[in-house]
Amino acid sequence: MATSRSRFHRYDGGDPLAPPADIAEALDTIGEQVMGGASPEHALREFLRRGGRGQTGLDDLARQVNELRRELLQQHGLDGTFREVRELLDRAVLEERKQLARDVHLDDLERDFAQMRLDNLSPSTAAAVSELQDYPWQSSQARADYEQIKDLLGREVLDQRFAGMKQALEGATDEDRAAVEAMLRDLNELLEKHERGEDTPQDFADFMDRHGDFFPEGPQDVDELVDALAQRAAAAQRLLNSMTPEQREELMQLSAQAFGSPGLMEALTRLDGTLQALRPGEDWSGSEQLGGEQGLGLGDGTGMLQDIARLDALGEQLSQSHAGAGLDDIDLDELARALGEQAAVDARALRDLEQALRSSGSVRRDSDGQLRLTPKAMRQLGKALLRDIAQRMSGRQGQRDLRQAGAAGERSGASRAWEFGDTEPWDIPRTILNGVRRRAADGGGRRIVADDIEVAETEARTQAAVALLVDTSFSMAMDGRWVPMKRTALALHTLIRTRFRGDHLQLIGFGRHAAVMEVEELTGLDAYWDKGTNLHHALLLANRHFRRHPNAQPVLLIVTDGEPTAHLEPGGQAFFDYPPHPLTIAVTVRELDNASRLGAQTTFFRLGEDPGLARFVETLARRAGGRVVAPELDDLGAAVVGSYLGSRGPAGGASGDYGDWFGGRGFWFGT
Repeated sequence: MATSRSRFHRYDGGDPLAPPADIAEALDTIGEQVMGGASPEHALREFLRRGGRGQTGLDDLARQVNELRRELLQQHGLDGTFREVRELLDRAVLEERKQLARDVHLDDLERDFAQMRLDNLSPSTAAAVSELQDYPWQSSQARADYEQIKDLLGREVLDQRFAGMKQALEGATDEDRAAVEAMLRDLNELLEKHERGEDTPQDFADFMDRHGDFFPEGPQDVDELVDALAQRAAAAQRLLNSMTPEQREELMQLSAQAFGSPGLMEALTRLDGTLQALRPGEDWSGSEQLGGEQGLGLGDGTGMLQDIARLDALGEQLSQSHAGAGLDDIDLDELARALGEQAAVDARALRDLEQALRSSGSVRRDSDGQLRLTPKAMRQLGKALLRDIAQRMSGRQGQRDLRQAGAAGERSGASRAWEFGDTEPWDIPRTILNGVRRRAADGGGRRIVADDIEVAETEARTQAAVALLVDTSFSMAMDGRWVPMKRTALALHTLIRTRFRGDHLQLIGFGRHAAVMEVEELTGLDAYWDKGTNLHHALLLANRHFRRHPNAQPVLLIVTDGEPTAHLEPGGQAFFDYPPHPLTIAVTVRELDNASRLGAQTTFFRLGEDPGLARFVETLARRAGGRVVAPELDDLGAAVVGSYLGSRGPAGGASGDYGDWFGGRGFWFGT
């Protein structure tokens, strides 16, 4: 009988009870930057770099990596091996002096000659070790200490190329050293054969069968073997480059004493040359400035520089600075080793957030490769803005969102049978009751059928043709009014599209010229130097919109921070003059009069404290029978939406009772 097997591994997904990625916060932040002129791609990257509320960003992770790198460099020095060799040498010389002093079998001439050699040793550690190579040691302890220097140097130079050799070869026998020499010989032959393209998989398999114990990391093929060896050899070269010229010279002299075998260094030099030819892309020329008190041996120093190289790679991954970079590039395992599991969890959360934004349909990449906010994202942003506006206007927080999108008007309290084409909301209690009665009478199925449905009757309400005219001249961006203007347009667009679908909204931006804009175009509009405030052209477009909807109530909303300084001439060219030319004023007033004759309810939203603008706007408002609102920037959206809702009041006029719209009339926008 077949049996099923389950495999288990360590859970690495972070806190399973943690809340999911907060797409709403990310989308709100990204949308704010996009409306400020940033590209969606840049805005997304900025959010991932900075993180969200209670969420670590890439910059903070990169900072932790850089701090760890700096600590390693400041803590350690490069003279660990030199110190250890010097200590062994001093101890050997001291033991030898003691032996010479108490050895009664030596004649005075031999004792004096030996003492003279010890007294005249070079101050250079490497030279002193070399000078004592043929010294006839009288003390067995001194001889053991001196031989330990050669053993230490052999293990250190091997540890530079093969991690763990210093510990593995401690107390090595002649047989162990012979095994190392055989491995190096076979390794050089294999890699040189690979460099010529003559090796086979069997060559690698045979090599690992003979010498696999030297490679506990278990490379699967010759390329993995070369990668591992080249990374460490390059780190060893960087360690050498980091030394002073005097330290390098002394190291070369000391290395010649390794295991008492010049052939070892020859084999390692040959290996380094082959690895550099096979992997020229490794950093063979870099160096680091290490100034700490904790001296490192050659192997440990090489390992530390490998760690620094890995930290540098992590820093590069976290910076996301190269073309085509993505969060999938971040090595989470390496990040966990460097900074701990929480760092990997934080990076994974950012990656999940980015994937959630894409999979939710909030962002997409167009055919030109550019990231775009989708209409769904714009709706989500608009709803968030409306919730904020509702809180400002009604003071109601935490209310439920009673969805009545598409309702034809206010409920009358009565209901009627549904007919094809009805858009009124269902009367749920009546509908369910009808279904229960039908099933009780004829034993029908469980489902609600069309004949059961009743809809809530609503009072008819007048449709509105709304024109929102927003100033897009450079002064709006220069004075910090660019983003509030866009947020206002998006909030009003969302309100009408979701709550007053029968109304007709047109967004018109005006600078030197005016233009009808879709909400995505307006919210993504970059600020640019454009002299001129052509309100005349904007009013022409608004009146055309009103005439296209003769049965709708015209609502004219104008957001501006300057007097009209441009108008449209008969040939389609924009005329600009500052201070405002009398002709510009005249044609602008004439077009405002046309809007008044069409019955437009007009509201000016004056931004800024310019007295001249205030007097001019007040004059225009009185002429049009409208009103002027001078909101703070943070309240611009609430002022515009409130004015629109006021125009939709029962009497068709500006009621100003916005709490009704966000409370008693069922249009609550809770959080």
